[in-house]
Amino acid sequence: MPELPEVETVARGLQAVLPGRRILLVRLGLTDFIEDPAALERNLPGAHIESIRRYGKFLLLRLRPGGAEAKELSMQIHLGMTGRLVVCSAEAPIPPHTHVFISLDDGRELRYTDPRRFGCMRLLEGEARDAVLRAVGLDPLGITEAQFREALQCRRARIKALLLDQHVLGGMGNIYTDESLWRARIHPARLAAKLSEEEIHRLFLAVRGVLREAIALRGSSISDFVGPYGSPGEFQRRHRVYGREGLKCFRCESRIRRVVVAGRGSWFCPRCQRAPRNYSVAGGTGRAATAAER
Repeated sequence: MPELPEVETVARGLQAVLPGRRILLVRLGLTDFIEDPAALERNLPGAHIESIRRYGKFLLLRLRPGGAEAKELSMQIHLGMTGRLVVCSAEAPIPPHTHVFISLDDGRELRYTDPRRFGCMRLLEGEARDAVLRAVGLDPLGITEAQFREALQCRRARIKALLLDQHVLGGMGNIYTDESLWRARIHPARLAAKLSEEEIHRLFLAVRGVLREAIALRGSSISDFVGPYGSPGEFQRRHRVYGREGLKCFRCESRIRRVVVAGRGSWFCPRCQRAPRNYSVAGGTGRAATAAER
């Protein structure tokens, strides 16, 4: 599923070309991932696109409707697992599973393609949009170290679960959480409340560093992700632990291991990222914390 760097890559690409464009027409194919298809067909034609921003793992297109009395609208788009949002010529070949065509006043189209249709698309007005934005956690790229520390300290959750919690940090996913923890030398099953000041400092720098490097390389293309012009990302070539079970650690040459933490497959180096005291692995999954760990 696209995470912060992939969604940010799409947002930046669209922000470079869409603001100021007027929507002429909307054509829909399958619509089971759209909250109210008729609302898109009714409200989008004539609207101007003002901006495209990422919030957590989703995109928000702010729109200025054509009518003088019309309310400000926003379109929320979640790419799900296989969603692609691409700007192209209206005459460009149409890939299979393309379900949304938004015709623009410059002759191009904004197309949404999604083979598995696990994405989501809906229109939001004022209060509904504000409620959605309030539910998103702090942005890892805009957070201060003090805010980061406050979000983690005194939490009994495992650090992997906490970083994945979208109400805590908006946008973090499995890939960049594992990569950040490896860079900070922290085991994914450590309890957040047990991390030292120095470990939190290292993790703060690791999270920001990994995300910024991934954005510079247009994210990770593991299976389906491409940017707004159809080009894949390249950060998957720099993964140090994610998906590398059994391969050598780039730092110490120990073999990378995989366990399940917080319900997610988690890759780590057993030497660089020491497991918490009394933590054991059985059948590939970590057990619950003991009294000593708590």
